[in-house]
Amino acid sequence: SETSTSQDPVSYYIDHTIYTGRPADTTDRLPKEIRTYDLLDSLGITYTRADHDTLPTMEACQEVGKLLGIEIAKNLFLRNTQKTAFYLLILPGSKKFKTAALSKQIGSARLSFAEPEFMEQYLNITPGSVSVLGLMNDPENKVRLLIDKDILENHPYFGCHPCINTSSLKFRTEDLLNKILPAIHHNYTIVDLPLRRTSPSNLADTSLTHSQSVQIPEADATVP
Repeated sequence: SETSTSQDPVSYYIDHTIYTGRPADTTDRLPKEIRTYDLLDSLGITYTRADHDTLPTMEACQEVGKLLGIEIAKNLFLRNTQKTAFYLLILPGSKKFKTAALSKQIGSARLSFAEPEFMEQYLNITPGSVSVLGLMNDPENKVRLLIDKDILENHPYFGCHPCINTSSLKFRTEDLLNKILPAIHHNYTIVDLPLRRTSPSNLADTSLTHSQSVQIPEADATVP
């Protein structure tokens, strides 16, 4: 269906068919997307897929989340001030990223959003497509994975992009922890971030795996 609202004149297309597994026709799919399907298939992971345009609003992202039957989470690519340490943070939409809270938990200097060139260098991903599956492109483990405990305790299913933000995938969270991460040789650190007090409608660029596109002051960074 094609959707637009009076508040957001940008239209976008969401295919409301839920597909199982990889696309039957991969002619127009990028190699990095196809590699994610190769990985999941090689591990025997069952996954469903929704195809859509790049989604411009939180409401659009929520529509895809509802279609897949999962709660939207945020995936953020971060770095320290020195640009020597990089992190992929996964947290539910009900929580917020504050530099002080996270830095203290992981023993890092002040954190901020990593620049697009680092996303491409370490994850082979562009802004708006950040995904835990991008860690398959990080064989030297330059990126440290951080997962909020709420994801592990209250989200039996996990949603992410296949390294491109025109499709979204759903698979079991236990498959991420017990199959995918061991296969790509990445461990994870559990963190516990504070609940946010703002309305979801006031948040921007948040989706299954959307990355940051707005720079927030580091002193009190509440990520969209």
